[in-house]
Parts: sequence; C-alpha cells; structure tokens
Amino acid sequence: MYWLIENQDQLEELYNSGFEDAFVEIIPYSNKIHPVENDICAVYIRPLNSTKGYIASIDHSETLSLNINEVKRVLDKFKNVYVRDKKEFLHYFILKGLFDITLTHPPYIQNYTQTHNFFYNKYKDKKDINRIIPIVKHYEYCEKMFNDLKDRINAPINEFYNHKATVVFNALEQSGLRVDQKEFESRFYPLNSKFVYTQYNFKTLTTRPSNTFGGVNYAALNKENGDRKCFIPRNDYLFEIDISAYHPTLLANLIGYDFGNKDIHQSFAEMYGVDYKKVKELTFKQLYGGVFDQYKNLEFFKKVQAYTDNLWDEFQYGGKVECPISKHIYKREELEDMRPQKLLNYLLQSFETAMNVCILWDMFRELQGCKTKLVLYTYDSFLLDVFEGEDEVMEKIRKIFKNYKLNIKENEGYNYNFTE
Repeated sequence: MYWLIENQDQLEELYNSGFEDAFVEIIPYSNKIHPVENDICAVYIRPLNSTKGYIASIDHSETLSLNINEVKRVLDKFKNVYVRDKKEFLHYFILKGLFDITLTHPPYIQNYTQTHNFFYNKYKDKKDINRIIPIVKHYEYCEKMFNDLKDRINAPINEFYNHKATVVFNALEQSGLRVDQKEFESRFYPLNSKFVYTQYNFKTLTTRPSNTFGGVNYAALNKENGDRKCFIPRNDYLFEIDISAYHPTLLANLIGYDFGNKDIHQSFAEMYGVDYKKVKELTFKQLYGGVFDQYKNLEFFKKVQAYTDNLWDEFQYGGKVECPISKHIYKREELEDMRPQKLLNYLLQSFETAMNVCILWDMFRELQGCKTKLVLYTYDSFLLDVFEGEDEVMEKIRKIFKNYKLNIKENEGYNYNFTE
C-alpha cells in the first residue's frame, strides 16, 4: 500500500491490516494556532510492525480529502496509540490506550525540514500554512520524528502524568479565558475572538508547568500594571482561590511536621520572634537558599535539614530520587550541577505540581455539567469563572482544599485585577 491515503478504499485497507499498535502525529492547519481553534490538515499513522508510515489526508491542497470520522474509526481500532504530546493530541482526538512518549528527560524538540522552515518564514501569518507545504514534506518530517522517538515507545511511562496531568491540563486549555478585546489588544496582540487560550507545558526539568501562548506568559501576569484587568468573566464574576503558605505546607508534609490549626506564617513569626510582615520573605529565603545559622536549632528546620541530607544520600548513592504522588524520578546522570538544597527545591516543585494535578482532577470532576468553569491555574492559585446560582458546587470546590488540609484565601471581582 502506498504511503499516501486519500480515498476510502485505501483507508479501509489500513483498517483491515491487522496492526494493533501505532505511533500517530497530527498535522494541524498551523503550528502557531492554538489547538482549540485549529483544524486538522492530515494525520500521520505509523503502525509499529509496518516498514513505513502513512499519511491520511483530511484537508490538503495537493490531495483528495478523507472524512475525519472515518480516520477516527481507524485510530479507534488500534489497541495502543503512542504520541509526541498527549495533551495536545486530546484537542483533536480522544482515544483509549493513548500514551505520551515524551514525558521523560530530555525533552523532544521538533525538527522541521528546510521546506517547512522556508514556508513558515515566508508566510508567517497564514493560518492554514500546512495545507500548502508539499504533503511529501510532511511525510518526511513525520518519518524522521518516528525514527527519533521509536526507542522511547518501550520505555516505562509515568502513569500519573500520562493519565492525569495530560487530561487536566488539556481541560484547562479548552476552557479559555474571556477577555475585554479592546483592553487585551492594547496590551498584547490583535484578536478575532473574545476568548484567548493558554498552553501548559509540564515537561520541564522540575515538572512545574510554564504557561505561555502567543507571547503572553499566563503564569506570570503582572499584578501591578493593569494587565490582569483584560480578563473578564463569561458568566457572572471571577473567583480566585489562593493556597496559603503552600511550599511550607508541602515541606511540612514531607518531613512529618505538624503546624496544627495555626496560621503557618504566624507559627514562623513566633519561631523567629519577628513581625508577621517579615515572615514570608525570611521563610522562603531559607527554603530556597538554605537555613540561616540562627534558626538551625528550630525543630522545623532540624527536620528539614535531616530530610535534605537523606534525600542527597539517596540521590548520590542510589542514583535517583522518586517524587511523592507522581512517582516522577530525578536521575543523577541526567542532572548537572546538583546540590542538596537544589535537589530539595526540585522535589518540592514536583510535589507541588503533583498535588495541584490531584486538586485540578477533583475540581473538574465537581464541575462536570456546570456553567462555572475552571479557567486558569498558576502554582498556588486557581481561577474560576463563576455562574451565580451554583453555590453548592462552589462549596464542594472549597471542600476539596479542606480535604487536602490546605488553607486558602479567596478573591473575587468582575475582572482579574481584583484590586479594582
């Protein structure tokens, strides 16, 4: 069978081929358009037991077009489907037995052909650029990608990130943020919609996700210059939940220290013998830079030091450490210039991400069928677009944080700049 599939008979032949497992890559209209607003140009399918891959053309200028539902029927027949990025793939197809093979370090960087780069540079703003790039070049690009990644297919796959993290971050991206179009355009870039979409990347060294798209860093929107007032509710108001003293709480969990029912920052203020306003800075300097000599005898920091030492021994002599909840592994051979305090910080950020994935999972479960939407997450903060009248579900959301023994603060307003 020829590598290009552009009619039903050819697709039927692939369907009846008996292949059980395949690597699949989506070729969208454009790599610059968010998947929520994108369309599919073609689908590359490489059965693992085949000597070559196939491109099923959905909408390309050089080929006949297949019905996307018929292509989905072929994909559904595979027992296992391996992809470059499951979170992105889920925007186009929802399949069982879907595995992300680039969850491990080092990250995979897409390597386009010279032809791709030529077209991308010449037609930077064309929204269906991949429809005019020669289909054979898409095939060449995908064949190389498969050859680059095929060895990862048999590598162990982290179940937590493959099954949970990909799903919650995909759901977050689908939610989108409503914007005041005029206000947004004055600060960022032109729009043809009242919504913008975020893109989370948790395939970072610490697994702590970045969140940028279109040149906007949604994980670090400026709180002082008014950028946040661009974001407005599609429903009735925006509601933000912030976790108080999140990293000290997580670290206390790791070392087995109990703050009781006290405000954690107040507990530290009493330990240090300083004003409450100075506490946060003092604590975070020690969490990330090492414990100050004058506080080394405090019980909390004694336990922190003991935990850090044990962690370092495990890393040095065992060659790796495993993160709580997610089971993500930091391998000594893959990390350069590592030090005890730095290793603790990596583990803490990974623990934070895993905890947040669990919280997000529970929140999406409670929000099923509701008009209220979860629209943004940034480390210790969760933003909801609330529909008035769904008070019961909001109480369930608050209860999730209580179940994880996390203290929270709340803000609400008619834009994301809650100071107004």
